[in-house]
Amino acid sequence: MSEIPMLELSDVHKSYGVGTPVETEVLHGVGLRVDRGEFVALMGPSGSGKSTLLNIIGLLEPMTSGEYLLLGKSVASLNDEELTLRRGDTLGFVFQFHHLLPAFTALENVMMPALIRNGRFSEQDRAQGLQLLDKVGLKAAAQKRPGELSGGMQQRVAVARALVRSSPLVLADEPTGNLDSQSADDVFALLRQFNKDEGTSFLIVTHDARLAERCDRVIELVDGRIA
Repeated sequence: MSEIPMLELSDVHKSYGVGTPVETEVLHGVGLRVDRGEFVALMGPSGSGKSTLLNIIGLLEPMTSGEYLLLGKSVASLNDEELTLRRGDTLGFVFQFHHLLPAFTALENVMMPALIRNGRFSEQDRAQGLQLLDKVGLKAAAQKRPGELSGGMQQRVAVARALVRSSPLVLADEPTGNLDSQSADDVFALLRQFNKDEGTSFLIVTHDARLAERCDRVIELVDGRIA
C-alpha cells in the first residue's frame, strides 16, 4: 500500500461573489498531489490563481467545491476551531515579506508561535528557537531586532519561525521574491537543507525559473488550471 500523500486536491473550484451577478471563478477543477518529503515549485503568471490556491491549501480560505485531503483526512467538514488546530499542527508559512514584529528580537519572533499557542515562552521554546537560529546561521543575532538585520537575514528568521513547530508541510509564497540573487540563493538552500535533513515537505510559489529548476517537481498553474 502506497504512503498517504502530504496533500491531495481533486477537482477544486474557487469562486468569489457566489450567487451575485459578479460571481467569478478563479480556480477551475484543480487537482494536485504533494508526497511526503517532496520539494515542489508552483509557477504561473500573475493572476493565474497561485495565491488563492496556496490560501486554500493553507486552510486560510475555503474552496467552493472539490475535495482536499491533508495527510489523508478531508478538511471540508472542519469548523473554524478545527481548521486552526489542523493549521497549527501541520502547516508552516513563509511569505515574500517576512512579517516579523519589529518590537521583538529575532529569537522572540521565532518563538512567537509558542506565545500565540501557550500565552508564554518556556525554556524549551527558547532552546528550540536558539537551535533553529543556529541552523539558519543567526544564533549570534538572536537578541537583535528586525530593523538591525538585512533583508536576507530577516527572511532567514522567518524561515526559522515557520519551522519552529516541526510542521511536516511548509507553504512558501515567493519567499525569495524580495531578495537580491545571493540572499535568494541562501534562503532557497536553507529550505532545501531542511527538506533533506528533516523530511519536511515544501510547496513553494516562485517566479524564479532558476530556483524552480532545483526543485523535485514543478507544477504550473495557468488561468486557474494545472497546465
